[in-house]
Amino acid sequence: MSDSKEELDELREAVRDFLAAKSGESAVRAAIETGYDPAVWDQMARQLRLPGLALPGDYGGDGFGLAELGVVLEEMGAALLCSPFFATVVLAAQALLASGDEAACARYLPGIAAGQTIATLAAAEGNASWDPAMVSARAERTPEGWALSGKKSFVIDGATADLVLVVARSTAGPALFAAERGAPGLRAEPMTTLDPTRAMATVTFDQVPAVLVGAEGQGGRLMSWVLDLACTALAAEQAGGARRCLEMSAGYARTRYQFGRPIGSFQAVKHKCADMLVRVELAEATAREAARLADEEAPDFPVAAATAHVTCSQAYMFAAAENIQVHGGIGFTWEHPAHLYFRRAKSSELLFGGPAVYHERLLDRLGI
Repeated sequence: MSDSKEELDELREAVRDFLAAKSGESAVRAAIETGYDPAVWDQMARQLRLPGLALPGDYGGDGFGLAELGVVLEEMGAALLCSPFFATVVLAAQALLASGDEAACARYLPGIAAGQTIATLAAAEGNASWDPAMVSARAERTPEGWALSGKKSFVIDGATADLVLVVARSTAGPALFAAERGAPGLRAEPMTTLDPTRAMATVTFDQVPAVLVGAEGQGGRLMSWVLDLACTALAAEQAGGARRCLEMSAGYARTRYQFGRPIGSFQAVKHKCADMLVRVELAEATAREAARLADEEAPDFPVAAATAHVTCSQAYMFAAAENIQVHGGIGFTWEHPAHLYFRRAKSSELLFGGPAVYHERLLDRLGI
């Protein structure tokens, strides 16, 4: 165990140093205006091999698990990295692996592992629901193969993805399909959302030629599994963001003087920072435990994933809001980065349906 902890610490340090150099506040603000930086994405792939970290060696990956990926995502969340990492490595790659379709994995995963393929998963529609019963996009067999029709919303990095994996309804039920950028009838429009650090798109399909991935009618089971993995990965990212909010608050409380002493010496500010610390520690613990159970393929992983999603969503929202309060007037300004973390916290909370849905999902995973 000590070896693996040391290895995780080394990985964390390497990613943190890289992001300190490549995803500072000015880089994040530049990415908001122009989109993610392909040069940084290329360096992440070639120097750190991050896109392939949690992919099997058969497909060009390094064969690590969600525990290692969680470390990377915590640091990315802390740095507000603007990149297609979550869409490509978590959503799309895990959907391909979950499909059990070896031909599709062999075709697409090596490009993802090498950082050459940007991919995403288009599951939610206008209501943002990940419920398979709500999927209305359709897949029909034609003489030339499968064709997709319909509209997907809140598709992360949908406007820049080379590969779009789509959950669509066939006669046998929901199934997963692969469509490639530039396919006739495929149109992606960037969405304006609260959080400009996470690019989203509306993707429209008008008889788009596609390839079936996995078995027909298995989309519901696949969505459920990928959602558990995605919630666990997102929880790590949220925990990292919450930790950074705490660090910003504590740093400011130590250096901002009022009435001749640091504001951190005032009881009200102490209490805010203490409350943040308790929630951040709990968030990190639940996210890491869920990742561990995922790697062990433990039967209670779905419960742990839902628990981590609830806990980390609440912790990040709390820490991001308190961070603004501790900073006082400057915390409300556009020039200060506190609002960027608040926006990311809110969009992450809503990403897979929001509080009403994630509490319902926890009860469902508990069998209640």
